[in-house]
Amino acid sequence: MLSVSCRDVGVDCDFRGTGETEEELMNSLVDHAIKDHGYTREYVMKPEMQEKIKAKIKKS
Repeated sequence: MLSVSCRDVGVDCDFRGTGETEEELMNSLVDHAIKDHGYTREYVMKPEMQEKIKAKIKKS
């Protein structure tokens, strides 16, 4: 299982996204960022944002 939290990437939020694959995890995080934080899809999909998130993924 893969996971990353909003706090891991510097956002004051207790949400922790999980997924069996990186794609599943990233989809969960993108949906949360748009719905709950008001980010645009374009912002979250920027390569530098994607790299920041992927660098914080934890495997369990």
